[in-house]
Amino acid sequence: MGSMNVEKKWVFPLVISFLLCIFLLVTSLNMGLVSSLYQINSIFSIFPPQNSLNNTIPPFAEDKVMHTPSPPSSPPIPRFAYLISGSKGDLEKLWRTLQAVYHPLNQYVVHLDLESPAKERLELASRVDEEPILAKVGNVHVITKANMVTYRGPTMVANTLHACAILLKRSKDWDWFINLSASDYPLVTQDDILYTFSDLKRELNFIEHTSRLGWKENQRAMPLIIDPGLYQSTKQDIKWVTPRRTLPTAFRLFTGSAWMILSRSFVEYVIWGWDNLPRVLLMYYTNFVSSPEGYFQTVICNAPEFVHTAVNSDMHYISWDNPPKQHPHTLSVNDTAKMISSGAAFGRKFRQDDPVLDVIDENLLSRKNGSFTPGGWCAGEPHCSKVGNPTNLKPGPGSQRLRRLIRRLLVSSQYRENQCK
Repeated sequence: MGSMNVEKKWVFPLVISFLLCIFLLVTSLNMGLVSSLYQINSIFSIFPPQNSLNNTIPPFAEDKVMHTPSPPSSPPIPRFAYLISGSKGDLEKLWRTLQAVYHPLNQYVVHLDLESPAKERLELASRVDEEPILAKVGNVHVITKANMVTYRGPTMVANTLHACAILLKRSKDWDWFINLSASDYPLVTQDDILYTFSDLKRELNFIEHTSRLGWKENQRAMPLIIDPGLYQSTKQDIKWVTPRRTLPTAFRLFTGSAWMILSRSFVEYVIWGWDNLPRVLLMYYTNFVSSPEGYFQTVICNAPEFVHTAVNSDMHYISWDNPPKQHPHTLSVNDTAKMISSGAAFGRKFRQDDPVLDVIDENLLSRKNGSFTPGGWCAGEPHCSKVGNPTNLKPGPGSQRLRRLIRRLLVSSQYRENQCK
């Protein structure tokens, strides 16, 4: 009997303890469930409800067209990288062209080849060092170790690639590469060209090109040549060797102008060579007559990532004799109206200090001989003796002519159909 009473005495506390545990367990589960539901709701609250999605996505294409997006920010001002090259007796022509195309935003490489006397090359370097504006900005680089350049041989391509490599090393802040000779001259101001190119896609390449070789197939593509400029320090014409060769089958040949405006991305492709095509074609064009008129065209028209970027124009006004000779017709005052109406950015080719250059300076560039072409960067300075804000552009009528030309090129059937074929 005593033991039974002791057991009954412990039953009631045990039951109370069990019920208390059940109560605490249920309470904790309810609180966890509420917390979990709150967390789940907070996660789903990140995504808009279905009816709000239906309200924000236009059900018809017309609604998307009618929707007015916020205005985009204005495109940045582009930068150009120039190569201006010359030979014996071209010092004054090169210097005048440099002054005419100079702008603080751009980069410049100037080169007098090995045929020019050492005195001329040293004088060029001295002028660059002593010109206050060039010394202050520091964007003009002289190739002091001159290259031997033969116009019809691969040494001209090698010199161009050398300048591209220097420009890539010197500055990361440029968008297009332009090669000019001392016989070229601008027909628009740098403010005009910078302003016009601000609205263009940076991957565009202005390079005259065609696969219709015609007589060049037999007289330039099939012969084998040696350029003495590759191994001699004196300029000589190319030498013809035998046997002849057949046309390549691994790639298609293209020809065009030796003058061009190349995008930075394409220049990097050619110089850095992550693909083997530029190197293969460089070896092929080592034995090609007038390789400057075909190497870059053949590379760009055989590279799938760049073929769609080629605009069929070198942006030059060039007048050829009939029948055409190796060098174009020398421009004079009589060609002024045609040059202006063409809308081209540059003209080729000019004699040193020809009166037509004074006409261009006065009517198109507003430039005083012996000074830089004025622009927004030197506003208020009659001879551009001081550097102001380089991003302050003041385009003139030249930008309108250039814009019309580019618009015509981009909508032409040649560009739309991508005439790399």
